Amino acid sequence: MSGPPVRARRDVMSPSDVIALPAGGGRRYAMGKLTAVFKADESETGSRYSVSEWILEPGQEGVGAHSHEMNDEIFYVLEGTPEVLVAEAWSAHGAGSFIRIPAGVTHDFRNPGATCARLLNVFIPGGFERHMPEIAAWFAKDEAG
Repeated sequence: MSGPPVRARRDVMSPSDVIALPAGGGRRYAMGKLTAVFKADESETGSRYSVSEWILEPGQEGVGAHSHEMNDEIFYVLEGTPEVLVAEAWSAHGAGSFIRIPAGVTHDFRNPGATCARLLNVFIPGGFERHMPEIAAWFAKDEAG
Protein backbone atom coordinates (compact mmCIF):
# COMPACT_ATOMS: atom_id res chain seq x y z
CA MET A 1 0.00 0.00 0.00
CA SER A 2 1.21 3.40 -0.78
CA GLY A 3 -0.02 6.61 0.73
CA PRO A 4 -0.96 9.81 -0.99
CA PRO A 5 1.70 11.43 -3.13
CA VAL A 6 4.11 13.64 -1.25
CA ARG A 7 4.07 17.18 -2.56
CA ALA A 8 6.96 19.55 -2.28
CA ARG A 9 6.23 22.57 -0.14
CA ARG A 10 6.58 25.84 -2.00
CA ASP A 11 8.31 27.49 0.92
CA VAL A 12 10.98 24.81 1.39
CA MET A 13 14.37 26.44 1.62
CA SER A 14 17.66 25.04 0.44
CA PRO A 15 20.79 24.27 2.46
CA SER A 16 22.19 27.61 1.29
CA ASP A 17 19.44 29.31 3.33
CA VAL A 18 20.69 27.86 6.62
CA ILE A 19 21.90 30.47 9.10
CA ALA A 20 24.70 29.26 11.38
CA LEU A 21 26.38 31.90 13.53
CA PRO A 22 29.07 31.55 16.16
CA ALA A 23 28.39 32.69 19.74
CA GLY A 24 28.01 36.45 19.67
CA GLY A 25 27.55 36.45 15.88
CA GLY A 26 25.05 38.59 14.03
CA ARG A 27 24.42 42.24 13.22
CA ARG A 28 25.29 44.21 16.36
CA TYR A 29 23.72 47.49 17.47
CA ALA A 30 25.38 49.04 20.55
CA MET A 31 23.19 51.50 22.46
CA GLY A 32 25.00 52.36 25.68
CA LYS A 33 24.09 49.77 28.33
CA LEU A 34 21.93 47.97 25.78
CA THR A 35 23.11 45.88 22.82
CA ALA A 36 20.98 44.14 20.21
CA VAL A 37 22.44 41.36 18.06
CA PHE A 38 20.21 40.34 15.15
CA LYS A 39 20.58 36.68 14.23
CA ALA A 40 17.93 36.38 11.47
CA ASP A 41 16.23 39.24 9.68
CA GLU A 42 13.10 39.41 7.57
CA SER A 43 15.21 39.20 4.40
CA GLU A 44 16.49 35.81 5.57
CA THR A 45 13.15 34.44 6.79
CA GLY A 46 10.78 35.59 4.07
CA SER A 47 9.48 38.22 6.55
CA ARG A 48 7.95 35.47 8.72
CA TYR A 49 10.00 36.42 11.80
CA SER A 50 13.21 37.99 13.03
CA VAL A 51 15.40 36.72 15.86
CA SER A 52 17.65 38.83 18.06
CA GLU A 53 19.52 38.76 21.34
CA TRP A 54 19.22 41.73 23.69
CA ILE A 55 22.00 42.27 26.21
CA LEU A 56 21.20 44.56 29.12
CA GLU A 57 24.05 45.74 31.31
CA PRO A 58 23.32 46.31 35.01
CA GLY A 59 21.28 49.46 35.51
CA GLN A 60 19.78 49.52 31.99
CA GLU A 61 16.52 51.41 32.49
CA GLY A 62 14.74 50.06 29.43
CA VAL A 63 13.87 51.32 26.00
CA GLY A 64 10.60 52.98 26.96
CA ALA A 65 7.09 51.59 27.11
CA HIS A 66 5.81 50.83 23.62
CA SER A 67 3.63 48.44 21.64
CA HIS A 68 3.69 46.94 18.17
CA GLU A 69 0.38 47.15 16.38
CA MET A 70 0.83 44.17 14.08
CA ASN A 71 3.57 42.07 15.71
CA ASP A 72 3.77 39.55 18.53
CA GLU A 73 7.00 39.40 20.50
CA ILE A 74 8.48 36.45 22.33
CA PHE A 75 11.20 36.82 24.94
CA TYR A 76 13.17 33.95 26.45
CA VAL A 77 15.52 34.86 29.31
CA LEU A 78 18.98 33.44 28.70
CA GLU A 79 20.80 35.01 31.64
CA GLY A 80 20.15 37.29 34.61
CA THR A 81 16.83 38.47 35.98
CA PRO A 82 15.46 41.25 33.80
CA GLU A 83 12.17 42.90 34.56
CA VAL A 84 9.48 43.07 31.88
CA LEU A 85 6.62 45.54 31.76
CA VAL A 86 3.35 44.14 30.43
CA ALA A 87 0.53 46.69 30.30
CA GLU A 88 1.11 48.53 33.61
CA ALA A 89 2.84 45.85 35.71
CA TRP A 90 6.58 45.11 35.98
CA SER A 91 7.66 41.59 36.92
CA ALA A 92 11.07 39.91 37.28
CA HIS A 93 11.91 36.86 35.15
CA GLY A 94 14.86 34.54 35.74
CA ALA A 95 16.84 32.46 33.27
CA GLY A 96 14.60 30.02 31.41
CA SER A 97 11.51 32.25 31.63
CA PHE A 98 9.31 32.66 28.57
CA ILE A 99 7.21 35.77 27.88
CA ARG A 100 4.83 36.21 24.91
CA ILE A 101 3.57 39.72 24.29
CA PRO A 102 0.70 39.87 21.80
CA ALA A 103 0.40 42.66 19.24
CA GLY A 104 -0.98 45.88 20.72
CA VAL A 105 0.10 45.20 24.32
CA THR A 106 2.31 47.88 25.91
CA HIS A 107 5.63 46.51 27.12
CA ASP A 108 9.23 47.36 28.04
CA PHE A 109 12.21 45.59 29.60
CA ARG A 110 14.98 46.68 31.98
CA ASN A 111 17.77 45.30 34.13
CA PRO A 112 17.85 46.75 37.64
CA GLY A 113 20.11 43.88 38.76
CA ALA A 114 23.84 43.84 39.47
CA THR A 115 24.67 41.37 36.67
CA CYS A 116 24.16 41.31 32.91
CA ALA A 117 20.81 40.10 31.56
CA ARG A 118 20.32 38.51 28.13
CA LEU A 119 17.04 37.96 26.31
CA LEU A 120 16.39 36.00 23.14
CA ASN A 121 13.70 37.79 21.13
CA VAL A 122 11.50 36.55 18.29
CA PHE A 123 9.48 39.19 16.45
CA ILE A 124 6.53 37.80 14.45
CA PRO A 125 6.27 38.69 11.61
CA GLY A 126 9.75 40.04 10.92
CA GLY A 127 10.62 43.59 10.08
CA PHE A 128 11.46 45.27 13.38
CA GLU A 129 15.16 45.17 12.48
CA ARG A 130 14.51 47.77 9.75
CA HIS A 131 14.26 50.37 12.52
CA MET A 132 17.49 49.47 14.31
CA PRO A 133 19.79 52.02 12.60
CA GLU A 134 17.50 54.91 13.61
CA ILE A 135 16.97 53.48 17.10
CA ALA A 136 20.75 53.16 17.60
CA ALA A 137 21.18 56.75 16.31
CA TRP A 138 18.54 57.96 18.81
CA PHE A 139 20.40 56.25 21.68
CA ALA A 140 23.71 57.80 20.53
CA LYS A 141 22.15 61.26 20.35
CA ASP A 142 20.51 60.79 23.77
CA GLU A 143 23.85 59.70 25.31
CA ALA A 144 25.62 62.71 23.80
CA GLY A 145 22.93 64.75 25.53
